[in-house]
Amino acid sequence: MATETEFAPAKVNLTLHVTGRRDDGYHLLDSLVVFAGVGDHVSVSPGEGFVVTGPQAAALPASDDNLCLRAARAMGGGVAVTLEKVLPVASGIGGGSADAAATLRALARMGRPLPDAEAVVNMGADVPVCLAGRAVRMTGVGEGLMRVPVPAAWLVLVNPGVAVSTPAVFRALTRRDNPAMPTPLPPLPDAQSLAAFLSTQRNDLEEPAIALAPVIARVKVALAAQAGCLVARMSGSGATCFGLFATEAPARSAALAIQAAQPDWWVAPAPMLG
Repeated sequence: MATETEFAPAKVNLTLHVTGRRDDGYHLLDSLVVFAGVGDHVSVSPGEGFVVTGPQAAALPASDDNLCLRAARAMGGGVAVTLEKVLPVASGIGGGSADAAATLRALARMGRPLPDAEAVVNMGADVPVCLAGRAVRMTGVGEGLMRVPVPAAWLVLVNPGVAVSTPAVFRALTRRDNPAMPTPLPPLPDAQSLAAFLSTQRNDLEEPAIALAPVIARVKVALAAQAGCLVARMSGSGATCFGLFATEAPARSAALAIQAAQPDWWVAPAPMLG
């Protein structure tokens, strides 16, 4: 059994509508999810153990409860896992879920059967969408995945270096029965039409996240001020925000400008993956 390495791309919630809450406490969501061409890498090989490397490794101690190991155990265990951590931890771009999904994909390539859908969603609400790895409308508690065509575009992801607790953000919500996105979604043939649609939609977690971490508002302002930025919004439960750009050149220029002004922030320009 050879080593298998899988890319774990950042998950970006272009919209995130909280539409209700089940009796068991899980929130119902309606979200337009895409992936960015920046992320972690997960390698699995015969053996035992778990090693974290990469620029964000110091923020993620190697724990037996890590989602990569939980995913490996769900597929029989007996492998050594190496995680190259590039994405900030607890940052609203699905890093842990993407890592778990990459582990599942790597082991599936080794010939192991994937866990059933219930077991996958029990690893985390974002694991199913990260396992799919394509642009979707995500509904329910994360199990409803409807593929959505999205145009070519670029994203600039910016995290100010603060970890935001997802449970704390949900607890700070003042309303949990917000309107969903329209059905069906409108055609999104280019970046401009996507931006126009996004401007009419929301991330319902943005306001409570900013209340907990006010620097998120500064990140949004910094992105929105860049030439070519079509829309700026927080992703997931924060603190990472994204700026949407039509093409690569203005996205890279914006990233350089923000990084120069805020050298302590994590900044990454990347193509939007469909």
